[in-house]
Amino acid sequence: MKQLLRLTINGEPYEMLAEPYWSLLDLLRDHLHLTGTKRGCDEGDCGACTVLVEGKTATSCMMLALDARDKEVITVEGLAQGNKLHPVQEAFVTYGGVQCGYCTPGLIMSAVGLLLENPNPTEEDVRFGIGGNLCRCTGYAKVVQAILKAAEAMPAAGA
Repeated sequence: MKQLLRLTINGEPYEMLAEPYWSLLDLLRDHLHLTGTKRGCDEGDCGACTVLVEGKTATSCMMLALDARDKEVITVEGLAQGNKLHPVQEAFVTYGGVQCGYCTPGLIMSAVGLLLENPNPTEEDVRFGIGGNLCRCTGYAKVVQAILKAAEAMPAAGA
């Protein structure tokens, strides 16, 4: 039986009926059509579905939508301000942190989550912070470089 769900996604309040078995990923992609969050393994192993929930990274395939009740969720679509990309998005473009692009939204969200917690990460911190994101194309060197450059470019208050 569907239950009432209220939450905020990318700054917009939502109120809807949700099935108790829907994952947050199901809600975002299939019901709200926010397709920047990718469906990868559906087991929490690949990181393609990473979003921020209350400012912390979460694999949306492993979180029930109803567990996001009354919480703030940010997806990759919510990072840019109008036509201005978030510094992490900009750095990924500038430093070649994208290849095929499938894992890119999850990597970007993991990077933003990392920089919220640690605005001045070391290379080791960055590698650890994106450790839950799998990518077959980049080899991670350019991703790590992009995140370190984004950290330099971001205001001291973080993302």
